[in-house]
Amino acid sequence: MGYKILMATMGLDIGGAETHIVELSKQMKVMGHDVVVVSNGGVYVPEIEAAGIRHYEAPLHRRSIGCMRRSLSVLRKVIRQEKPDIVHAHARIPGFLCGILHKSMGFPFVTTAHWVFQTGGGLRYLTNWGQRTIAVSDDIKAYLIREYGVPGEQISVTINGIDTDKFSPEVSGAKVLSEFGLDANAPVVSYVSRMDEDRALVARQLIEIAPELDRRVPGVQMLIAGGGNVFDELNAMAAQVNETLGRRMIAMTGPRTDINEIVAAGDMFVGVSRAALEAMAAAKPVIVAGNEGYQGLFGPDKLEEARLGNFCCRGLELSTTQRLLEDVTTVLNLPKERRNGLGAYGRQVIFDYYSVRRMAQDCLDMYAKARHRICNVLMSGYYGFSNAGDDAILQSIHENLVSASEEIAVTVLSNDPKQTRERYGLDAVPRFNLPAVWRAVSRCDVLLSGGGSLLQDRTSTRSLLYYLSLMWLARKKRKKVVLYANGIGPVTRPANRRRVKRAVEQADLVTLRDHSSAEELREMGVEREDLYITADPVFTMERAEQCRVEEILEKAGIVKGKDFAVVSVRDWPGTGIFPRELAGVCDHLYEKYGLVSLFVLMQPEHDRAVSRQVLDQMTGPGVLLDQPLTPAELMGVIAGGKLCLAMRLHTLIFAARAAVPVAGLVYDPKVSSYLEELDMPCAGEVECFDATRAIACVDELMGDYEDRRADLKERSCRLNAAAGENERLLLELLKKN
Repeated sequence: MGYKILMATMGLDIGGAETHIVELSKQMKVMGHDVVVVSNGGVYVPEIEAAGIRHYEAPLHRRSIGCMRRSLSVLRKVIRQEKPDIVHAHARIPGFLCGILHKSMGFPFVTTAHWVFQTGGGLRYLTNWGQRTIAVSDDIKAYLIREYGVPGEQISVTINGIDTDKFSPEVSGAKVLSEFGLDANAPVVSYVSRMDEDRALVARQLIEIAPELDRRVPGVQMLIAGGGNVFDELNAMAAQVNETLGRRMIAMTGPRTDINEIVAAGDMFVGVSRAALEAMAAAKPVIVAGNEGYQGLFGPDKLEEARLGNFCCRGLELSTTQRLLEDVTTVLNLPKERRNGLGAYGRQVIFDYYSVRRMAQDCLDMYAKARHRICNVLMSGYYGFSNAGDDAILQSIHENLVSASEEIAVTVLSNDPKQTRERYGLDAVPRFNLPAVWRAVSRCDVLLSGGGSLLQDRTSTRSLLYYLSLMWLARKKRKKVVLYANGIGPVTRPANRRRVKRAVEQADLVTLRDHSSAEELREMGVEREDLYITADPVFTMERAEQCRVEEILEKAGIVKGKDFAVVSVRDWPGTGIFPRELAGVCDHLYEKYGLVSLFVLMQPEHDRAVSRQVLDQMTGPGVLLDQPLTPAELMGVIAGGKLCLAMRLHTLIFAARAAVPVAGLVYDPKVSSYLEELDMPCAGEVECFDATRAIACVDELMGDYEDRRADLKERSCRLNAAAGENERLLLELLKKN
């Protein structure tokens, strides 16, 4: 049984987005769905009505208060009357108004982003991207994530689907040539675009180069189609050229709906986006050029670049009259067989990548997702502080949740929302902005607190109270509260222990990353039986590609094939002689085993100074890896080491994930806890560190190296499976409720 689909768009006049909507609506009708369109009307209305698609008129093309009120009234009336299964909005104003109605009427709601919008002056808030968003290119998807914080998992990328029967080499342009008095035996350059100031750069340039092009290619003609706010100006320019040449070289058609015949009338085409794709479907050689940039003559060498930007030239050098003149001249002078070959290649690209049926199926897939309720998960943790360990937790949890269910959307409370959005494609909210946090908790279904050691007062009571307050607020708003792969403690103050006990007992789900955390809760008096011991989410993370790792190591000065030891330290009060003693251990690793010490920075601002202190006191070689790296890249670097000396917990976990034997430098009970989980040795407490004892520890580890490595690999596999239980238990809770 088909859907009833309501398409809401600004208008149905000439334009790439408008043609996309028309073709999509007609294809949906062919596939058995009932389609209704609401727009301001335009030249394509008769075409969609002839296909059996109902049209309702509303001034959706204007953002004046009066027009928006009238449009809202029409949309509400049409939705009540038609009762659509899905509402699909295109462009800013239709999306914004449908978003308002979605909140009160509850219909499934999808949008398509065809272009990028201005976000200044409050315009960002006049935008709603729906439950699911369809982007017409990868760069627009990146734009939605970057500028609007739309979660990447809620966006799919579709194509500008082309009707290959309508745009075909079989279509004749003879009627158009006759209508405008053009010579069918002379070459014709065709161009189609909206003639607005922000779209008509190349149309203007074509008119400017016309006299010189006529000298180079005698008898050449231009067929320029489209209407808009600069049409009259360009039409006057074209008339002047025609008068100067004494013949009709340039035909300005104004707005047309017979674009397939306009394209067919040309021997080549100049333009961008959907118009360029339609010309390719008609097997015409195409110069891809527009207001956003200039790509030039399309061929196999341009395919990847063109597809990435949806044939819009975003990010490329701007078009110039000289480049345009040279390329048009070149194409018109090509042998006919060469032009036909370029045309045939372009048409095959359309068959391979841009069928209208595939475009429709992409939308249907998103409709199905939008009709299922999205569970909004709000993640609370130590995120946005440039800490590779906590960033690895964030990345791992997000990837695991999204792979476990397409019906989960994730928002993050972050110290640096911009960084979190850019690095991980996640919607992020400033964690210390109380109104923003309040709204985020109100919108979510689940507050996910984790992972990491959030419930502890060793750093401060203030930090503990922050996380407990979020959990309290979520419970007050009747949201589910999940402690996710938490490490508990140390919690030393009696009042804080009571607070943690109460919060844990009231949580809807508690998973813990190690056995010592469960023991800590038992000692606080927590009696609930469903304390699930899983593992740190980072045990599911994959490391970066080996070629990238080799590039990083080469840049740092590590010779390929040379064994090295990874060292990870951080600043911590009361360490005293620790840097000097650790320097002796590093020197021993080089003297006895030939291992150069590679110092990695998990949180540069806290790790850099103490790493340099150790390096300065070493007599043997050492390297400070001071490059901005992702967690996956750091894991890849650590995986290349022979041995790891880890003060940072997640350096230890990265090493374990890669089965690199590790000796712990303990500054916090959480490090001791995971050394026990992994059955890896402690090289000493940093507050009373002794080089002699640490050297004996690493010698023992190296003496039993292969057995310890094999055991670590087995334990890491078990912890990887245990970490997967976090998602299973969360999904079980969500389904139950």
